[in-house]
Amino acid sequence: MSCLLWEDEHYEDGQSIGQRIADLVKQVPAADVARVTVQAKVDMKLRHTPLLLARELLRTKEGRAAFGGVAEKVFARPDDIAEFLAIYWKDNKDEPLAKQAKRHVGEAFRRFDEYQLAKWNGGQKAVKLRDALRITRPKPKSAEQAELWRKLVKGELATPDTWEVALSGGADKKATFERLMAEGKLGTLAFLRNLRNMKQAGTEQKTAAEYAAKAKVDRVLPFQFVAAARAVPEWEGVIEPMMLRCLEGQKKLSGKTVLVIDTSGSMHARLSAKSELNRKDVAAALAILVREVCEGAAIYCTAGDDGTRVHATMPVPSRRGFALSDYITGPEVSSRIGGGGIFLVQCMKFIHSREKDADRVIVLTDEQDCDTKLNPESADAFGKRNYLVNVASAKNGIGHRKWLHIDGWSDKVMDYIARSEASEPG
Repeated sequence: MSCLLWEDEHYEDGQSIGQRIADLVKQVPAADVARVTVQAKVDMKLRHTPLLLARELLRTKEGRAAFGGVAEKVFARPDDIAEFLAIYWKDNKDEPLAKQAKRHVGEAFRRFDEYQLAKWNGGQKAVKLRDALRITRPKPKSAEQAELWRKLVKGELATPDTWEVALSGGADKKATFERLMAEGKLGTLAFLRNLRNMKQAGTEQKTAAEYAAKAKVDRVLPFQFVAAARAVPEWEGVIEPMMLRCLEGQKKLSGKTVLVIDTSGSMHARLSAKSELNRKDVAAALAILVREVCEGAAIYCTAGDDGTRVHATMPVPSRRGFALSDYITGPEVSSRIGGGGIFLVQCMKFIHSREKDADRVIVLTDEQDCDTKLNPESADAFGKRNYLVNVASAKNGIGHRKWLHIDGWSDKVMDYIARSEASEPG
């Protein structure tokens, strides 16, 4: 699953990636596509990929029959409707809306209250919610809902009490954030994204910590905590307990895990055009996850020298949380092992000499192997199970044959590995 839909990659542009996904839908049974679509939305928490998959389902008879169950999960917020319709008409603005889409988009409107509609009604959207309502013409379930929809069409919805609205109206930042936290109206993601604003506005760290201690963290991804800590490093003490609480209760993977993190120069590429994080940041966040969910983990960073074509690999100290991610992305690692590579054959040989046995080996990399003499496909995959996770989702890669190859990064990588191992015979 590509996590960053329509973002250009080294080997293909974003439009080609989207088309590749669309083409794959035609080759897979509709029931499987429907299952993956819901998984992408609910489990993977992806934004646009589920909407694209839902749109492609409507191109086949079997897909149209499965669309209803998908729509119920995929249209979780009002702006999902607007984004879906924008994708639907992306290639042909004159294409009639399929009967199934019209019906289930209309049914989705029946699930949203005034606050939700008002909150997601703004912004520069290709398709406005009021236009979607006019096109689908759903039947209101009550007179109150009919009045609500009239207000949506007329632009008369009550102004939502959100931090965006309050601050755009000139309200005092410190007072606004403290009030919203006290009233439980500041979502966890909004809290993390606004920590820098809070600090600059003079919010007390103690106040933020009190809110953080009770905030819901079940829909937050590890890298989002890392991004927040990067923005406000002075408040890591507020953020880290939230992150560790997010990872509590996950079933432990038994046995010994060897984690190899590619820290070569190409891993410094940004995740997307607008992202402040790079591939190495994501790998470091996944390392935090591995440390928490694996009973025993040995972690290595690897890079090398592109001039001599020689790897450099080093063990990572037994740390957890931000201390672990800060070490992986910090200056000591880059100064000791350089920024070339990855040289998969060499680094795996080195690690195997130190780690004789492993229940699983996981390599986090963008798969840009620089070894001109040794074929990366001959690398020593010495674990009982071997996984190569391409955090760049690039089309071309090195981790096939001996490796279970996983394209794309997500906190659900470890869930996938756990389920894969649990399904093994015997």
